[in-house]
Amino acid sequence: MGSQDYAFETAEGVKNWIGGAWVDAHSGRTLEVINPRHGKVMTTVADSGAEDVAAAVAAAQEAFPAWKATPIKERAAVLYRVRELMLAQMDELAKTVSHENGKTLAEAAAEVAKGIECVEFGCSLPNLSQGGVTYVSRGVTCEIHHEPMGVCAGVVPFNFPFMVPLWMLPQALVSGNTFVLKPSEKTPISGRHLANLFREAGLPDGVLNLVNGGKEAVEALTDHPDVRAQAFVGSTRVAKLVYGRGAQTGRRMLCLGGAKNHLIVVPDADVEMTAHDVVRSFTGCAGQRCMAASAMIAVGDVDTIIEQIVDKASQLTVGEDMGSIIDAGSVERITRYITQAEEQGAKVLLDGRGASVEGADGYWMAPTVLEVDTTMPAYTDEIFGPVLSIVRVKTLDEALRIENAHEYANGGSIYTTSGATARYASQRINAGMTGVNIGVPVPREPYSFGGWEHSKFGHGDITGEDGYNFWTRRRKITTKWALQPDETWMS
Repeated sequence: MGSQDYAFETAEGVKNWIGGAWVDAHSGRTLEVINPRHGKVMTTVADSGAEDVAAAVAAAQEAFPAWKATPIKERAAVLYRVRELMLAQMDELAKTVSHENGKTLAEAAAEVAKGIECVEFGCSLPNLSQGGVTYVSRGVTCEIHHEPMGVCAGVVPFNFPFMVPLWMLPQALVSGNTFVLKPSEKTPISGRHLANLFREAGLPDGVLNLVNGGKEAVEALTDHPDVRAQAFVGSTRVAKLVYGRGAQTGRRMLCLGGAKNHLIVVPDADVEMTAHDVVRSFTGCAGQRCMAASAMIAVGDVDTIIEQIVDKASQLTVGEDMGSIIDAGSVERITRYITQAEEQGAKVLLDGRGASVEGADGYWMAPTVLEVDTTMPAYTDEIFGPVLSIVRVKTLDEALRIENAHEYANGGSIYTTSGATARYASQRINAGMTGVNIGVPVPREPYSFGGWEHSKFGHGDITGEDGYNFWTRRRKITTKWALQPDETWMS
């Protein structure tokens, strides 16, 4: 892609990357890829089926023995080279994310930077993976080896097309696995970039494979008997289906679903910081991220803070400060939630419906702020757009009861200037990722990413040390070389 701006550009069609070659889908089918800022077709992507998945898995199986036998430091060395290539190509990578996803260029650059951080953690794995040896009895030692699972797979969403694959690939590949990645059919160009980066960094053919397409490709990958571990990131509805389907094959599964992240705001919260953070949280990436603050619980008299939130959000310029929505169907869904809430008696404090951007006839929604009650779908459901639903309560304990009762438990934060209040709330918020005066409480590497309840299905988290453990299995070796003068149960 060319210059660093938002002007519409077309791109070469995206094929599958199997065994070190770019190939069309076996059926010859393709899907259109829309630039959401302009609402126009920018390229096409292969629409794969079971035969394409089988070919990718076979290539990964063929590459596995040699890759497993490669010393871990040599496997990690590939990631060092990937990191340098990513830094050198950062502008191009950010441009790609912006054009296929609709993010602003600044948001896209931040996504690439976070992806680089994930790669850096993968580079450290040779130093973190030591199992150690312990003398457990006279003449007897026990040790642990972390061994790769084999052929692994990942299915990733449109909202972070470059970063989310890098939640998986560094740990999985450095561990000695081979991998089949299924990018979102809405944002496949970032996946192509990743494949090219790993190829240029010296990753052997077949170690990383890409199969593009939609539901048929996901189902074929989830059903394939030779996939030993699989991760998924997407909506809770699909995460449940994929988790259940994959678990029936006996493979290891970890599926991250949706969220309804709560920000609890109490009267002593810093007005400026709270208003700034809340706005950035619910409007960042046009609200299309699982860590967006989509629900705010206002405790007592925080009207001044709410007024500041509405004022700051109203000053954002759609198309400059905030990017586009991924497609027309998403705009319709978000609009439907707002209209339904209004019909049910919600107060519309800021209305973002009908937004447009001159010269960009794509899919837009401006920031929206609603006052709702907990029975409304605008509160209970994940809207996945720049909509903040505010619920008013009288006490912090009431706020915590409401937050704890929600089916999602991905992230939650408390805004306060009191250390005692912060400690009280942060120990009671029901969420896998909790913040104090943080609008997007995403842990940085090496701390792991993952929610609770219906925000995640499976054991452990997807990044950090948990990610490494997910893509490996432990071999425990107990050794004795000489007969000892006394006896134990190990004799």
